[in-house]
Amino acid sequence: MTALEASGTGKGPAADVIAPAAGSHPVTPATSNSRRDNRRKWIEIAIFVGPALIVFLTFVVFPMVMAARYSLYKWDSRQPFELAEFIGFDNYTRALIGGTDPETQEIFWKAYAEPFWNAVGNNFQIIALSMLIQLPVAMIVALVLNRRFRGRSGVRLIIFAPYVLAEVTAGLMWMMLLDPRGPITTMVQSIGLPVPSQGWLEDPTWGFWTFFFIVSWKYIGLAIILFLAGLAGVPQELQEAASIDGASWWQVQWRINIPLIGPTVRVWAFLSIIGSIQLFDMAWVLNKGGSTGQYSTIATLMVDIGTQRNDGGYASALAIIMFIFSMTAALIYMGLIMRRDNTSSPTGKSKIKKGV
Repeated sequence: MTALEASGTGKGPAADVIAPAAGSHPVTPATSNSRRDNRRKWIEIAIFVGPALIVFLTFVVFPMVMAARYSLYKWDSRQPFELAEFIGFDNYTRALIGGTDPETQEIFWKAYAEPFWNAVGNNFQIIALSMLIQLPVAMIVALVLNRRFRGRSGVRLIIFAPYVLAEVTAGLMWMMLLDPRGPITTMVQSIGLPVPSQGWLEDPTWGFWTFFFIVSWKYIGLAIILFLAGLAGVPQELQEAASIDGASWWQVQWRINIPLIGPTVRVWAFLSIIGSIQLFDMAWVLNKGGSTGQYSTIATLMVDIGTQRNDGGYASALAIIMFIFSMTAALIYMGLIMRRDNTSSPTGKSKIKKGV
């Protein structure tokens, strides 16, 4: 027995105060509920995010890491990777400048760098033409279809239908239409206009422009639908007030509708840029980018080298270069263009921007 117990001071209310202080702190109901809520939150995150994260790591991150590894080797993809020869960054220098060896640089330029830069030029030419042609055409069509008229839903369906078609289906359809004995060639000849001697898709002059027309026909429906969705969110009161004040239909579009759907336009432009850099399906179906690369892209060149020439290392290097181009374009665009849509005022409300 301690002195404190002998004196009797260890009993009573004082003991009830001292005893908890000597031991561990008791868990309060609030702390217990907080821990339970945190555990529940992480379980919910794991359930909802876990499967998507696993798929992303398996089908995006892991292949990208393996492609980066393969790109450092000279590898005949018909043979096991164990037989590949490590060559460092030679695959990248061959694509960019034709290699670093003066004796073989001219040969490698024609075999590697020239087709690569031709494909890069086609990719960026498609980006520029998309902004200069597809954007204004899609905007005008969307503004017209935003008006009420009989059969508007049917017209919207017809315009959006090509985007729903599979690339293989659309590509085969256009190959039959553009055949030397196809309906388009016959129609052009019947009105006395000249027809490309090598075919619409193989002609050095007409090949790229025919391909761009098909790509625009296929994907412009997405731009129109996105712009119509943005126009649907424009308050009707603003347009009616402007009309009452004497503004014409075009002034209402230019001063109200187009500026207010600026964020939608910028989102479409972002998707168009990334899609143009990674464009593959349609170009591959239409004769693998052309017999002389008239409309080849980085993706079609990559697949052609990897599957037809069996150069797995160089094809992997092209895949990494295409990824770097896409990532750089995305970061620059989001930092310079889309940042204005994400900035908020100190009160937390988005600032209203003028202009597109």
